[in-house]
Amino acid sequence: MLLSCSLCLLLLLGCLSEPAHSRTLQLDSCSVTVHLYELRRYHSDIRSALSEDSNIGVKILDKALITDVQEGQMCCFMQLLMRFYVERVFGSFGSSWPQYQRFSSALANAFVTIRKDIRSCHCLCEEDTQKKIDSVNAEFIKLEVSQAALKAMGELDTVLDWLDALKDKN
Repeated sequence: MLLSCSLCLLLLLGCLSEPAHSRTLQLDSCSVTVHLYELRRYHSDIRSALSEDSNIGVKILDKALITDVQEGQMCCFMQLLMRFYVERVFGSFGSSWPQYQRFSSALANAFVTIRKDIRSCHCLCEEDTQKKIDSVNAEFIKLEVSQAALKAMGELDTVLDWLDALKDKN
């Protein structure tokens, strides 16, 4: 009897603590589960590398760009942004900063999961949204690859803040 009560209590505590770690975001008609706590934790684990960013005047991901996503384009923008980070940033960062590979791999895996969830939504992208991501890619290629990856990782705070703001709207 005591054992079954203990198991019930553990199950209840597990259920109560889960919502603090994962959130379901509504991106237009698409629902995506995001583990913001994990993303922020892994990102904070690589902060010391980010202090080596010497390209202070360069912005790859402008905050205005990410906050001005048109209505009905959240799903598309998120899909394209996840693609940018998965395909361009994480691999370059991990190979340039091998001491942080474990953390960048964890971030990459989380983004791959989000990307997979979004793919099932069949987001429709308008030209303006594609142009925004094209501008992000254009800024990325202006820098040497390792410096661009470092800069994009430093600007991941902007993405995480945006996701937090989306969470608050839901």
